[in-house]
Amino acid sequence: MSLPAVGRKAIVLKAVKNFFSKYRQSWVLLYVLIYFPWFFWLEKHVTVGTPFTNIHIALDDMIPFCEYFIVPYLFWFIYVAGSVAYFLFKRPKKEFYRMTGLLFTGMTICLTICTLFPNGQTMRPPVNPDKNIFSWLIVALYKTDTSTNVFPSIHVFASLGVNLAWWNCPVSQKHKWIRPVSTLTAVSICLSTVFLKQHSVLDGLAAIVLTIVLYFFFYQPEFTRASAKAARERTKERAKTKKPLWLQK
Repeated sequence: MSLPAVGRKAIVLKAVKNFFSKYRQSWVLLYVLIYFPWFFWLEKHVTVGTPFTNIHIALDDMIPFCEYFIVPYLFWFIYVAGSVAYFLFKRPKKEFYRMTGLLFTGMTICLTICTLFPNGQTMRPPVNPDKNIFSWLIVALYKTDTSTNVFPSIHVFASLGVNLAWWNCPVSQKHKWIRPVSTLTAVSICLSTVFLKQHSVLDGLAAIVLTIVLYFFFYQPEFTRASAKAARERTKERAKTKKPLWLQK
């Protein structure tokens, strides 16, 4: 016998309450309630039929189209969402906050730039969906994702941000394979954005600059404090082991 609607609602609400009670840091994920409406608003109001600045440089024309890069491009969703989930459930709150702080701040900056500076690109080639499964996926991507709001590339930014989180995670020091695998994944995703003609090289470069700036804001202070603490401890140790003047004669 199925539960009445009121009973099902109570169970769901209790489950949600228990989740937020156990993982209090998950409140930051409410950012999606800001990000997605904003993103889809941009997708609707900044299109190929509206005025925008075309992002393009000569190097873009030298990069060939390659449909196989759709694999790492789509894997981005698993890489980013899976990493955020791991840091939420398995890592200390401080690591989760640093990761999401960098990601959500950068994504907000990207959307702000696209809002104030409507931009896009016109490099997408005609693709035959019947050629292979990869081409079919690209056609599906082109239909659902507009070629506007590309600068800076959120795909590139989020990939680099997640990779930096893994590099600064102590678990990556214990399991040596994590850093190279994460880096290879991030690099392949970044390359996919230009080989699929989803982004200009400029979009990626802007995302790299943004990532570096935010890295120093969210991660470097921790490194600086740790380095300063280590230096103080070394100074104390040297002071303890230093011989008195009367023993140095």
